[in-house]
Amino acid sequence: MRWPALHQRVFQIKTNMIKREILYFRAALMFFTRLPAGHNINVGLQSAARYLPMIGILVGATGATVYYLGHLLFKDPYVAVVLSIVATLLMTGGFHEDGLADVADGFGGGWTKEKILEIMKDPRTGAYGVMALVCSIGLKIFVLAKLGMLLPDQFFLIYVCGHTISRVTPLYLMRFLAYARLDGTSKIGAVNTAVSISALTFATIIGFIPLAILGVEAAWISAIPCATLTLYLGWYFQKWIDGYTGDCLGATQQLNELIFYLCLLAIWNYTL
Repeated sequence: MRWPALHQRVFQIKTNMIKREILYFRAALMFFTRLPAGHNINVGLQSAARYLPMIGILVGATGATVYYLGHLLFKDPYVAVVLSIVATLLMTGGFHEDGLADVADGFGGGWTKEKILEIMKDPRTGAYGVMALVCSIGLKIFVLAKLGMLLPDQFFLIYVCGHTISRVTPLYLMRFLAYARLDGTSKIGAVNTAVSISALTFATIIGFIPLAILGVEAAWISAIPCATLTLYLGWYFQKWIDGYTGDCLGATQQLNELIFYLCLLAIWNYTL
C-alpha cells in the first residue's frame, strides 16, 4: 500500500507545481500585457517576473507576424514595421514605452532622488519623455525595416530575440538592486523581495532559446552590448535613486531592445 500512496503523493506534488507555474504565467500576462489573464490571481511581481521573457516571445511573435502580413499587403517594409510596432503597443499597452518616457523626464529634470521619483510619478509626459520616445521608436522603425530587407528569412526570430533578450535584462536589476520606492507610491506596488536565483536562471534560459534557434553569430555578439548597457543602467540608477523603479525596468527593456537591433545591423553590415 505504500507504493501507491507514494505515487499519488508525487503526482499531487507535480500537479500543484504545474498549477503554480500556470498561475505565475497568468500573473505575468496580467502585469505585462493587456491580454485577458482570468480572475483570482494573487501573485507578486517577483514570482510573475520569471515569465517576462516568455511574454517577450508572445509579443515578438505577434509583431513579426503583423510585419509579414503588412509586407504582403503593402509591399513596403516601413509600413509593415510601423504596423508591427502598433500591434505590440496594443498588446502591451505601451507599458515599457511609458517607463522609458518617465525615466527620461525624471532623470532629465531632477537632480535629487526625491525630485526624480516625484517627476517619474507624474502621469504627464514632458519634453524629455517625448524626445526619448520619438528617438527610440523612430530608430526602431528604420532599423527593423533595414533588418527585414537584409534578413527576410531570419527576421521573425530576430524580432522575437529582440523582445526576449531585452526582457531578461530588467530581471537582473530586480535581483541585484533594491526597490527605490518604499513609500507606497509605486504604480506596481512595493517590491521588497528580490527575484530569486532560480527564477532568474529560468528566465535567462527562456530568453536565450530563440537566440539559440536563430543561430546567427552576429545576434549572439549583439547580446554583449545589452549586458554592458544593463550594467551601466544598474550603476546609474543606483547612483541617483539608490535602486530601481518599475519605470526603470521599462526603460531598460526598451533601450536593450533597440541596442540589440542596432548592434545586429551594424555587425551584419561590416561582416558581409
